[in-house]
Amino acid sequence: MNLPQRFPHSGLPSSVTVYEVGARDGLQNEKTTVPTEVKAEFIERLADAGATRIEATSFVHPKWVPQLADAEVLFRLLEARPGVHYPVLVPNPRGLDRALACGVREIAVFASATETFARRNLNTTVAGALADIESVVRQALELGLWVRGYVSMCFGDPWEGPVPPDAAADVVRRLADFGCDQISLGDTIGTGTPGHVRTLLDVLAARGIGPERLAVHFHDTYGQALVNTLAALQAGITTVDASAGGLGGCPYAESATGNLATEDLVWMLDGLGIDTGIDLPALVETSRWMADHLGRPAPSRAVQALTKD
Repeated sequence: MNLPQRFPHSGLPSSVTVYEVGARDGLQNEKTTVPTEVKAEFIERLADAGATRIEATSFVHPKWVPQLADAEVLFRLLEARPGVHYPVLVPNPRGLDRALACGVREIAVFASATETFARRNLNTTVAGALADIESVVRQALELGLWVRGYVSMCFGDPWEGPVPPDAAADVVRRLADFGCDQISLGDTIGTGTPGHVRTLLDVLAARGIGPERLAVHFHDTYGQALVNTLAALQAGITTVDASAGGLGGCPYAESATGNLATEDLVWMLDGLGIDTGIDLPALVETSRWMADHLGRPAPSRAVQALTKD
């Protein structure tokens, strides 16, 4: 199997944490139910390949995301490993209660930078969603949990169009004030560009929120995910969300295509001499294995290219 040549460049981090979202964000849109045992093996294979933060599932009501109706069963199947974390998404206090009953120690909450997406995805306003999130975060932190906040539509909204950086920063600032340990900036429909990424990060820095507290979550709708990632790395970001095989999109935004593929990301980072701890051949084999279960090729360009080697 071909591997990238390494040419390190100054001004970039020496290591990056890949926050793997394939098991949750990647599979949630699948119309055919993926067996729980297959999901569990997928997560175990990702851990075997070196992934250390793997978002396992969401404790959302099965009515809204039927694919994740097995959250309790799945989480209890996961093998505890030193240095491997299995955060889960919780949409509300009831979701937190369910997660706590399973012994979850790391959670993620979800907010929107725009009103339309908040209504369509969260069935409330931006302010209403933040009020719900605040109570969840407060309880989680009191119990000693690690908490991540997602902010969707940071770079554009399919209904409202352009999203001003200040509007996205307002929501990020609220999540930071709540005490979230990490906040992921979502380019939900993939319209962001490198200059936009740097501008938002600069706005956040001016508000006292530096790259050490942030992650980025790019979709590749317009082929910008990797170049946007590089712009974020140059600004000091060291956590990047990605989905094995390039699985996933957003069920509430029809113009959103797949997430940044983990293999494509690792290929670039390996080439830059940036450590991720991920074994690229093992990761490619994992995504090929999952693609066989889903009955279609993995969208990842790197998986497709390396499969032909």
